[in-house]
Amino acid sequence: MTIPLCNSNEIEDPGSRGFEIMLGRRCLSLFVVHRDGVFTAFVNSCPHTGVNLEWQEHRFLDMDNMYIQCATHDALFETASGLCIAGPCVGQSLQAVAIEIIDGAIHADPASIASA
Repeated sequence: MTIPLCNSNEIEDPGSRGFEIMLGRRCLSLFVVHRDGVFTAFVNSCPHTGVNLEWQEHRFLDMDNMYIQCATHDALFETASGLCIAGPCVGQSLQAVAIEIIDGAIHADPASIASA
């Protein structure tokens, strides 16, 4: 069973949006990126210190909308893979969250984030 997040047309291309979902008794922060027609999702936690990444609500991309940017350390992550390419955590990756589009809505797969 998947968890519905939002309609796919609610996230601009390029754009991003954060979500808080409940997994049992635990709240998990994640975000979805829409870039070049592709949606990807990650746990909202910098691999360097665990801080949330966004610099404003729902703002996870850098000023050029090319990379995910950590607001605390300015680390840059690829939008497709979550791999850090610049900053204190180079070579580390964001934790991916499996998503699928069902009838135009983005759904997260809780099985892919159970260990988050």
